[in-house]
Amino acid sequence: MLTVLAGLGLGLSLIVAIGAQNVFVLRQGIRREHVLAVVVICALSDAVLIVAGVAGLGFLVSAAPWLIVVARAAGGVFLLCYGILAARRAWRGGEQLRVDGPDAPASAPSRPGGTATATRTRLAPVILTTLALTWLNPHVYLDTVLMLGSIAATHGADRWLFAAGAIAASVLWFTALGFGARYLGRWLRTERSWRILDALIAVVMIALAVSLVVPIFAG
Repeated sequence: MLTVLAGLGLGLSLIVAIGAQNVFVLRQGIRREHVLAVVVICALSDAVLIVAGVAGLGFLVSAAPWLIVVARAAGGVFLLCYGILAARRAWRGGEQLRVDGPDAPASAPSRPGGTATATRTRLAPVILTTLALTWLNPHVYLDTVLMLGSIAATHGADRWLFAAGAIAASVLWFTALGFGARYLGRWLRTERSWRILDALIAVVMIALAVSLVVPIFAG
């Protein structure tokens, strides 16, 4: 049980920090748009990476540093593009939640006297974005695969219990973030609120893109 709790604690410490993936999950949760699909993809991806790290893939990552360079470049370009799109949404506006009930999803048609709603995004682009934000993030290989895998190895025969705790942390976090975000909807019912949120998302995404790309040229 102590080994499981150790994995749970480390898993939470690695994924709770604000990052591109968490920001995207939060936004989808607030919009109540394909939340289950996003949560499942994030949790399953983490589980695959954790198992790979515990199984020894971390040695491959450390032996082939060019893999991290490729992930940094691809992730930086993707985050920059996503940040620009978020900035464009913030500049143009036009997105808001319905105001005639705290539980009204963003995709529901507005009632008389209500506020126009945002256009619902199709499932395929959401899935592709979730996969990109997860698998093009070099930190996921350094933290989840290399670091977590290395620490799991110190638990010897109990390393898979450690991995189970880390996987449980991922499932708990993404479920809470995705489905708990709906309660923030009451503060995001106006177009101005969404423009501010998208502006913050743009800043976070572009800052993360720069942080990924700069070390490539600095090295």
